Amino acid sequence: MKNSSPLAFFHFIGKRVMNIINSLGAGAIFFSLSFLKIFRAKQLREIIQQVFYIGAKSSTIVLFVGLFTGMVLGLQLYYTLVKFGSQGVLGSVVALTLIRELGPVLTAIMITARAGSAMTAEIGILRISEQIDALYTMRIDPLRYLISPRMAAAIISFPLLTAFFDLMGILGGYLTGVVLLGVDKGAYFYRIREYVDIVDIRGGFIKSLVFAVLVATICCFQGYFTHLRTDSYGAKSVSISTTTAVVYSCVTILVSDYVVTSFLM
Repeated sequence: MKNSSPLAFFHFIGKRVMNIINSLGAGAIFFSLSFLKIFRAKQLREIIQQVFYIGAKSSTIVLFVGLFTGMVLGLQLYYTLVKFGSQGVLGSVVALTLIRELGPVLTAIMITARAGSAMTAEIGILRISEQIDALYTMRIDPLRYLISPRMAAAIISFPLLTAFFDLMGILGGYLTGVVLLGVDKGAYFYRIREYVDIVDIRGGFIKSLVFAVLVATICCFQGYFTHLRTDSYGAKSVSISTTTAVVYSCVTILVSDYVVTSFLM
């Protein structure tokens, strides 16, 4: 009888909406507590270790993807611009596309795939093996010890890797446009200098910082509360939490990219 009631549909929708609101509130509190603990004493060593793990170890894949993204952009844009006799602006179009959009977005997705998933899995294993509970018994704050260094490292690493991605992408566009297709070298770099403004660069870095906060919060949150999942338990809960963290992070990156772009335009 309950399922056939006309109010059953609204009950289902309301329950879903309340679950989403509860999750968003819990995530906001989780981020606030973790972020404030970044500035506590004796955090520098852990932050440096996480910068190495999240940033330095992700640099190879970021540079590789950036190079070939720029090469593909240079190839596609060249054959589009040549139809209008505007191949001379290839450098500025490649640079602006990378700096404004593709650089921050693809960098965040690559870091999520490599480091974000690992963060979720590592914290999730610590949770189900009761090592986080052991930290409580030793009067060690798990948020300060586990989450805050990763949050700080993400905030540091995302903008730096975004800058490297942009530079490699511009180099990739140069290789395709100038070396392979014969666009004038001087025109390529002149157009970049002429049309790329500090506002464009600043907007890209703002996006990378937003993505850093979102990815670090989502991945750490999913791992930290793995034990509260109702759809699985044990090792399976870690795998589901890791998958959920990556999917949620990628979707959130794209949604927040639109929102931030709307404010920056």
